[in-house]
Amino acid sequence: MNDSNTTFIRLGKALSQIVVGQPNLVQELMVALLSGGHVILEGVPGTGKTLLVRALARLVEADFRRIQLTPDVLPSDILGTNIFDLNTRNFTLKQGPVFTEILLADEINRTPPKTQAALLEAMEEQQVTLDGQSLPLPDLFWVIATQNPLEFEGTYPLPEAQLDRFLFKLIVDYPEPKAEKQMLLNAQAGLQTKRLDLAELKPLATVAEVLAARQAIRSIQVAENLLDYLLGLVHRTRKHPDLALGASPRSAVAWLQASKARAWLAGRDYVTPDDVKAIAPPLLRHRLILRPEAQLDGLQLDGVVSSLLNQVAVPR
Repeated sequence: MNDSNTTFIRLGKALSQIVVGQPNLVQELMVALLSGGHVILEGVPGTGKTLLVRALARLVEADFRRIQLTPDVLPSDILGTNIFDLNTRNFTLKQGPVFTEILLADEINRTPPKTQAALLEAMEEQQVTLDGQSLPLPDLFWVIATQNPLEFEGTYPLPEAQLDRFLFKLIVDYPEPKAEKQMLLNAQAGLQTKRLDLAELKPLATVAEVLAARQAIRSIQVAENLLDYLLGLVHRTRKHPDLALGASPRSAVAWLQASKARAWLAGRDYVTPDDVKAIAPPLLRHRLILRPEAQLDGLQLDGVVSSLLNQVAVPR
């Protein structure tokens, strides 16, 4: 392997200096970026979800837009619409915020299903259809959605079909006390996270470098016994006694791609079982559904995933 991954290692370190105390989150977000897979960020307010995405967009010099989703947001507010120009007597397209490279869909579960569905085609096919015309989205097009895990009144949980279009569901937890103190020290030193554009945050990568890295990752070959291992895990989710819904074929392909991205980021041109295992929690936690009796027993999906990894033999 060449040293092209060092650019993204530096990018991850820079991101960790802005959003302190979240090293695993930053690494998983970098894997998602290099995989080209969309992400759900779930965490309570004030944990830096929006800051994390804004900083990453700035570090890769990507076009960035944010949608604050509420119950009154319409599909046209996201996709755009054709407007009649009285001067030219013609319709002109007013593009919505979806026509960007990195799109932050803030509080996605607060908007109705009709508006949530407006993102389905964009996320899956990287295009938007308006008035029968298919319009391509940028090559990098990447959606990061946020949601609050505590407030459910007035929310619209994402259906399984849309959840499956997200590569990862990442949990943004409270930082450790030491990291939280560092946040205070940064604020004391004058870092204003609300005015990130004024901070000395220099781009470390370009959109072209991200796309080139994705292409390099796709060319990584994976041993057949490791493919069998990954498939064994996927099939086990469909037969697990505590699960009502297992992983889809789409998730198997996404799991493979994310494992390759993690290996590439570590400087390897081969995937190990540890890569496959590390990807399991963020990739599966939003795709699997517990049986009602398992929920009554107090089981958590991450715990089921951990037990799942112990039930399939690891290849040598």
